[in-house]
Amino acid sequence: MIFALFVISGGIYLEGDLKAKPLVNTAFLAIGGVLANIFGTSGASVILIRPLLRTNAERAITAHIPIFFIFIVSNIGGCLLPIGDPPLFLGYLRGVPFFWTLRLIVEWITALGILLLIFYIWDSFAYKREKAYIEKLEQMAYRPLRLKGAINFLWLFGVLGAVIFLTPNRLESWGLTHGPLKFLREYVMIALALLSLITSPLSSETRKANNFTFEPIKEVAFLFIGIFITMVPALEILREKGPELGITQPWQFFWATGILSAFLDNAPTYLTFFSLAQGVAEKMPGVYHIPPELAHVGVPEKLLVAISLGAVFMGASTYIGNAPNFLVKAIAEEWGFKMPDFFTYIIKYSIPILIPVFVLIMLIYLR
Repeated sequence: MIFALFVISGGIYLEGDLKAKPLVNTAFLAIGGVLANIFGTSGASVILIRPLLRTNAERAITAHIPIFFIFIVSNIGGCLLPIGDPPLFLGYLRGVPFFWTLRLIVEWITALGILLLIFYIWDSFAYKREKAYIEKLEQMAYRPLRLKGAINFLWLFGVLGAVIFLTPNRLESWGLTHGPLKFLREYVMIALALLSLITSPLSSETRKANNFTFEPIKEVAFLFIGIFITMVPALEILREKGPELGITQPWQFFWATGILSAFLDNAPTYLTFFSLAQGVAEKMPGVYHIPPELAHVGVPEKLLVAISLGAVFMGASTYIGNAPNFLVKAIAEEWGFKMPDFFTYIIKYSIPILIPVFVLIMLIYLR
């Protein structure tokens, strides 16, 4: 799925240069936060980061802009659908209903609303400091947005349709659970990626403008293969010994999942605590309610909410928390935007901005 979204979104190019006013930048981030649920955090990041950087190229005080883009578009925005972020997709593969994640919409609105407000205030102060000399430059550089490679949206929606409709239950009803056709969903997503390469080849104007290469997705693939193989014993240990670790409350799952997501990767971390929640439910029957739609996966809803929010939200805390983070960092540096190093990102941005938001989410929704 990540491969298909990456390849297809790489054929979409938003050409143009808007006026880099705080409201315009905030709108970019808000739209990206919505699109992340449809095209995935990787897809939305690839589509939107370059037009946002191009819009702000005339400004001098810009370090905060790609940082908030990582917070909102590359991570927190994508928590409403399994296609939005890899950990939620893994939950879907484990049996969580596709539309269950819409249950997180209130927490999503809360986190996005706070971060968008912080960004707007921050960007307004920055814009006022440089307004006098950039207005003329912006006027000269202004070009309305124009979309190229729009055919790729058809392939993107095809991937979404494959994820929603080609479910294991549906394949079973069609008698396709055995033999090579049991991977029909994966075949369709690969085919859609190939169609994107046919309609927008590597030599096309859109992919050249996006500096498209396969290196980022190769790095993600190698990372995932290594992590998933080594995590198998840990998953089984957590399932058996989970309650003995003392992690039994929703807020504990939220922080434990989130902290490991920030420094490992949020997808395998989600699986780890998903197994832990199954173990807690088995060893502590009757303590947590498991609704009928989650009965077959054996995870209490309160714990699944905490795990989902921790994995998706706190993946923004470091560059290695989620695959698109490093991608956005690399693209921003290519455009001449000065990005903080690993520890500066955490100390200057993640801790003072994100941690208070996470504490608020915990106090309101996870007590």
